[in-house]
Amino acid sequence: MSRVQFNAILGSEKFNGSKVIVAKPQTYMNLSGQAVGSLMKFYKIPMKNLLVVFDDLDLSLGVLRIRPTGGAGGHKGLRSIIQRLGTQDFARVRFGIGRPPGRMDSAAYVLQPFFKDDHELVEMILQKGAEAVSSFIEVGLENTMNRYNGSI
Repeated sequence: MSRVQFNAILGSEKFNGSKVIVAKPQTYMNLSGQAVGSLMKFYKIPMKNLLVVFDDLDLSLGVLRIRPTGGAGGHKGLRSIIQRLGTQDFARVRFGIGRPPGRMDSAAYVLQPFFKDDHELVEMILQKGAEAVSSFIEVGLENTMNRYNGSI
């Protein structure tokens, strides 16, 4: 079941005895922190339980990186979340999408569908990413990083 709350589409489920909330902000990307901050406060979610999942131009397509902390690295959505939460100390999953070809605008590149030749790789990395999110919930961040960081 999904609903809209605090400028985000939310879904919630029980997973291994814990309530898990999945949120997709509906603001512009560079305002993602509004939804994340409001949800964290309303649901009283400890920072150690936050996992932010996002695309990353600086990683090649097919690369997954899980980190416990870090800066925004030029990602405006992540910068908004860091500013709103007042910390960069939260777990994140970065999905590599690679750089745009030639002189293509980055914003146009991230909004377009993946190239047809990349569909199989995209499906594999999405599956690996979903497994990593489940692993984060089940066994924690460190074990998840050891198991899932890297390329397909």
